[in-house]
Amino acid sequence: MTKTAFIAIVGRPNVGKSTLLNSILGEKVAIVSKKPQTTRNRITGIHTVGENQFVFLDTPGLHKPRTRLGNYMVKTVSGTLSGVSDAILVTEAREEVGDIETEIISRLKSDKMHAILVINKIDTVTPANIAKTIKAYSDVFDFDAVIPVSAKHGKGVDTVIAECERYLEEGPWHFPDDIVTDQPERQMVAEIIREKLLRVLDEEIPHGTAVSIEEWREKPGLVSIRAEIICERQSHKGIIIGKGGAQIKTIGSYAREDIERLLDTRVFLDLYVRVKENWRDSDFVIGNFGYRDDE
Repeated sequence: MTKTAFIAIVGRPNVGKSTLLNSILGEKVAIVSKKPQTTRNRITGIHTVGENQFVFLDTPGLHKPRTRLGNYMVKTVSGTLSGVSDAILVTEAREEVGDIETEIISRLKSDKMHAILVINKIDTVTPANIAKTIKAYSDVFDFDAVIPVSAKHGKGVDTVIAECERYLEEGPWHFPDDIVTDQPERQMVAEIIREKLLRVLDEEIPHGTAVSIEEWREKPGLVSIRAEIICERQSHKGIIIGKGGAQIKTIGSYAREDIERLLDTRVFLDLYVRVKENWRDSDFVIGNFGYRDDE
């Protein structure tokens, strides 16, 4: 008898939700960065083992939005929680429950949801820090399990999967057993490019960028991709391109490596940059990039 479970992964920005998802799947389906608010869309990760299929829904970090794009990201978290009854709350070791986590826990309580607490990045703190975190969270919510992990190094991830078995219910699978995500290849390629922007660029510039795939041509042994990088200011465009085009060449080189690994073929990647001022506050523009409230 096949079983399935839909489980939301939630938390504040930069606690390692996407790293946890990638570690569970054993493949990279969600981009990661040290910079906060990396994830913008809900990302579906599918982990099928034997007769069990876990469908994990990675969400943007919950934060106080300052743009329409930020509003979309927050609504994505709320909408994802509305569609499931089980969740993983990811946090870092801290002595008190933060405002963002308190807001999420309030939602868990009001919707009578079941949840697992994952304390990530335990390789960076002491056992005493972890113990204080466990007590702080146990005082405010009855979690089904509390699991300290290092998602980056895979420590404790098997325990997370094992504890999620409690949420499985008998029924048909929703996805084939040989896929790990339902994201279209073009979307994944655009996200890979954006990840490299986050990697190479400093401070606020990457958060004002977006990527769209403008052209995709395939022939035996080669995929040619033309992608547009959108930024908010003319000065940012110059920084992204760099002196003599050096910066954008670096971004393209890093991206091409990952894209070739994803597509399992040689890739010709052509990147160009365009300025659209304040695009994060334009419903039309963010809608064109696939950030839509009605999805």
